[in-house]
Amino acid sequence: MIIDLPDTTVSRIAKALVSVREEGGAVALGRVLTLIIVVGHGAEEEVIEAANDASREHPMRVIVLMSDPHGPDAGAEPRLDAEIRVGGDAGASEVIVLRAYGAAGNNSESLVTGLLLPDAPVVAWWPRDTPTQPSRSSIGRIAQRRITDAATQPDPEAWVAGLGDHYTPGDTDLAWTRVTRWREQLAAVLDQPPYEPVTAVQVRGAADSPSTAFLAAWLRLALDAPVDWEYVDPAEWSHGIKSVRLIRPSGDTLLERPQSGVAVLTQPGQPSHELAFPRRTLRECLAEELRSLDPDLLYGRVITQGWTLLGRGGEDG
Repeated sequence: MIIDLPDTTVSRIAKALVSVREEGGAVALGRVLTLIIVVGHGAEEEVIEAANDASREHPMRVIVLMSDPHGPDAGAEPRLDAEIRVGGDAGASEVIVLRAYGAAGNNSESLVTGLLLPDAPVVAWWPRDTPTQPSRSSIGRIAQRRITDAATQPDPEAWVAGLGDHYTPGDTDLAWTRVTRWREQLAAVLDQPPYEPVTAVQVRGAADSPSTAFLAAWLRLALDAPVDWEYVDPAEWSHGIKSVRLIRPSGDTLLERPQSGVAVLTQPGQPSHELAFPRRTLRECLAEELRSLDPDLLYGRVITQGWTLLGRGGEDG
């Protein structure tokens, strides 16, 4: 069910939510958090769909805030249009879509404060256009967790390089979340014989893959070994992480994707193993980030200590 509220106010939206609950259209008692999604006009449906899917694991209130005070609608008459989506149009959540025009979008915090679930954590997500320092933005200041995505930035490598400069506990990035499967598999390899130190690491990935840099920084931090990382020729590999090679005295361990969705693990003295390595969906990454609302301390160490040890030129120095 979708309830349209054209040319409205935050107070009217809040009253409409109460009315919806009283009529049995939605139940707020099971909501565990408020997710604020800050996105541009016209780019909302993909992220709403991901949030609806993630809400089946994390029932929540979703507030989608669309405003562009410096865009083509900056001179428009101040106006706030809204939608309330519940039931089949909202997964296991309730979705409030706010479209602010003109000066109505100048104070983002005032638009959402009156719609937050009481006594529940707040998570902010910028799927695309992201403030340089999310924790100091008007929405970031009221959120316990702040989610960005380096893969959607104009210069992903520069974005990753700058994350440590303004890191605040509670920050995270979906490009980091996408390396979870790689981290799990590599950790499992190192938990098996031979228990030898890794003397060097090689990481390869596509030029548009900030996850390659995240993985390299994590390996540098975790293994305390030199890490060489570089981008693969686009003609050879076009998207995501391509391979990781762990160099040890007894021989190299190679985890490599010959094609999207499949990885091959090669270890000394063992037959090669083919592993399912599908690309993680937006819904999967978002759901993972919502499982723990405590600060991701490892992420903080990777983008500060790990990145510094790795060096910013693409090769461990």
